[in-house]
Amino acid sequence: MPVSPYLLPILMLLASNVFMTFAWYGHLKYKSSALALVVMISWGIAFFEYWLAVPANRWGSEVYSAAQLKTIQEVITLVVFAGFSILYLKEPLGWNHAVGFAFIAAGAFFIFHKWS
Repeated sequence: MPVSPYLLPILMLLASNVFMTFAWYGHLKYKSSALALVVMISWGIAFFEYWLAVPANRWGSEVYSAAQLKTIQEVITLVVFAGFSILYLKEPLGWNHAVGFAFIAAGAFFIFHKWS
């Protein structure tokens, strides 16, 4: 059963965000590692992120506008980062983070709502 053209870009952007979050923030647990090494490893991880994000946006543009794709990307980024922060970095998120995320969710509502 093929994946819906509406769902496929979302799943690919979700996977790409996992890679990118590790590329950008995973090294924070290894602050004693040489920065040049961390940059090269992060760059290698980001390579795989691009192999997911670029096709996701190309194929997603068949059913979503560019603004909608960017909004999907940002919402996914926050969800992935929140989980990463709590589970991997062991950094709790507070009420202020929840309020900020709620404002972004409200922004997503305005992007996707069909106004007449």
